[in-house]
Amino acid sequence: METEIKQFMDYLSQERQASKNTQISYRRDLSQMELYLREQGITEAQKVTRTVLNSYVLYLERQGRASTTISRVLASIKAFFHYEFRQGNIRRDPAELLKAPKVEKKAPTILTVEEVTSLLNQPSGSSPKEVRDKAMLELLYATGIRVSELVGLKMGDINLSVGFITCRDRHKERTVPFGRAAKAALAQYLEEARFSLLKGNQSEQLFVNCSGSPMSRQGFWKIIKHYGEKAKIKEDITPHTLRHSFAAHLIGRGADIQAVQTMMGHSDMATTQAYTAYVEKEDSVMAAYHTAHPRP
Repeated sequence: METEIKQFMDYLSQERQASKNTQISYRRDLSQMELYLREQGITEAQKVTRTVLNSYVLYLERQGRASTTISRVLASIKAFFHYEFRQGNIRRDPAELLKAPKVEKKAPTILTVEEVTSLLNQPSGSSPKEVRDKAMLELLYATGIRVSELVGLKMGDINLSVGFITCRDRHKERTVPFGRAAKAALAQYLEEARFSLLKGNQSEQLFVNCSGSPMSRQGFWKIIKHYGEKAKIKEDITPHTLRHSFAAHLIGRGADIQAVQTMMGHSDMATTQAYTAYVEKEDSVMAAYHTAHPRP
């Protein structure tokens, strides 16, 4: 089945132009499934049945995998077998009627404004690393963007004079404003730290690591964990925690929910509405941002 999975991954990469993170996730999920099936004596996609796949789901549950993880794995499996069926490699799709386990939606972790302030104040030194960390944390909370968008920013994506960044993916782009605190931190980073971190290298990436290479999601994950511990914040902080807090603080202070939806890049209004029931209308994205953000 390794050959079929490789062909499917080529399809995701070349025809669907799936993101690298999506490809990594699918490859991991399908490789683990292939290993399980091989241990059951099944090495061809056409010999996989719905019963076998249900057994695999039960196996994952016995392994203690979270419902969210199993749901993601099932999405990968369904996509693979649907592709195999459309290609004519199998006569029926064994994953078509598979049902994902019910996922209990947990309320997002939202920090108080005081906790966020404490977190953002932790990188207070003048070393290139701390100046960079300060800029990244300030920009993440100032814009509510995803960590993948943060580390993927190019120099041309930032308009420091006006106070906007541009985030892009395969389907669309959006412009998100940021305020004075983030602007000051970014200016200091660009003037005092980025050149030193690059160590003579050339890069289009806005944020780079201490070796001058592009900052990774995993690298920033460690950064925010470190400063969360320094700030003595009890909640388990992730980059997404600042995204959640950004939305909740804006809406809680009266920002237009549609403006927040636009800034966050949510395709479904219900996703944005989940943060709070306190909604007051504003005229524009900029008005909502500069009126409501705790650090404009």
